[in-house]
Amino acid sequence: MSCQHYNRRQFLKQAVVTGLSATVLPWIDCIKTQTKEMQMKGSVPTITGLAIARGADDPTLLVREAIKAAGGIQKFISKGDIVIIKPNIGWSRTPEQAANTNPEIVETVIELCMEAGAKKVKVFDLPCNPTPRAYRMSGIETTAKKAGADIYFMDDRKFRDITIPMGEAVKSWRMYTEIFEADKLINIPILKHHSMARLTMGMKNNMGLIGGNRESIHTQFDQKLVDLCTVIKPHLTIMDAYRVLTANGPNSGTPDDVVLAKHVIVGTDPIAVDSYGVQLFGTITNQPLTAHDIEYIRLGNLAGLGEIDLSKISVNEIDLS
Repeated sequence: MSCQHYNRRQFLKQAVVTGLSATVLPWIDCIKTQTKEMQMKGSVPTITGLAIARGADDPTLLVREAIKAAGGIQKFISKGDIVIIKPNIGWSRTPEQAANTNPEIVETVIELCMEAGAKKVKVFDLPCNPTPRAYRMSGIETTAKKAGADIYFMDDRKFRDITIPMGEAVKSWRMYTEIFEADKLINIPILKHHSMARLTMGMKNNMGLIGGNRESIHTQFDQKLVDLCTVIKPHLTIMDAYRVLTANGPNSGTPDDVVLAKHVIVGTDPIAVDSYGVQLFGTITNQPLTAHDIEYIRLGNLAGLGEIDLSKISVNEIDLS
């Protein structure tokens, strides 16, 4: 029996023809196989800490120097890899408004992957605003194409219910299957204020990879986000903190809300990357803010997703000012 997707009608029809046991056992095997296949592929060396570049006026230089400090792109991308890059392209806003990932940073990461010999680089997101407009206004559509990546709208047919074995608030969710089929997944969030979550960074950027009723995630949000992150595990996170939206996020900021922070943070530990983001945001806004104040980071640390205490890891900062 070939491993295929069965709906209730197909299952009952097969049971009548072949007998219940002859149908159920292969069907269960298929479910197990499909679940096993929906795991993140492509292991990469784990960075023992974080690599941060700061101070340069050029965001492309910040990216290149931060990744160099992390060991170089060849440490993460191998020749022939199919790489998915997931920026934040959620909003119909320009780069200066700091609601989406900086397009120059996305372009540079694509170029680095190509230089490392990636076979193909794919770029996509599931925006909150109309997709064509968000892709265009963010500037990411233009720069991604310029760098040689495939950038396209996510296909509704490629979402599938994925089991979340460690889930506490949610046990399964519809997720985009391409992220499990690629060799590497690189998360490129932007650091910014968020009216509900307080801050949106790497962990929350994963929400652009899920389908279903995303609004329902907002009930028990922190735990549900952690549950999703136990399954969606980017191989590398590159946080854009070049421009930081300090208020009225995620998409209603004014020019007065945007601070030119000139930072790029690189790491393989999503909790550590987001924890540094909280620390940086607190410094920029002069707030006594720690990672423990962001509930989803605290819960993610308790779930074993990464290190929240930055004093326990190395933080390599490169000053380019």
